Amino acid sequence: MTAAELDQSAKNDDSPPKGLSDELRSLWLARAGRWDEAHDLCSEIPDPDGAWIHAHLHREEGDLSNARYWYNRARRSAPASSLTLDNEWRDLATHFHAQD
Repeated sequence: MTAAELDQSAKNDDSPPKGLSDELRSLWLARAGRWDEAHDLCSEIPDPDGAWIHAHLHREEGDLSNARYWYNRARRSAPASSLTLDNEWRDLATHFHAQD
């Protein structure tokens, strides 16, 4: 499933597609507006992958200091403010799709 297909599914479907990795399921939940579920799931994913999703979620929430903490745990720099949340979500989905 491509990032675009994952995005469309999250906008149109009531539940995530079967067979998704935990990383992609967490991103699906986030995109579907189910932040708490996405947060709970990514908390179970080992670092650095879980931390990267966790960072994105806290950035989406607007808690930038907490997001920076999680980017650090993910061994990544916090993105420039010019990187939109949508573009970061697509970067994450593309990254984890390639690993799937």
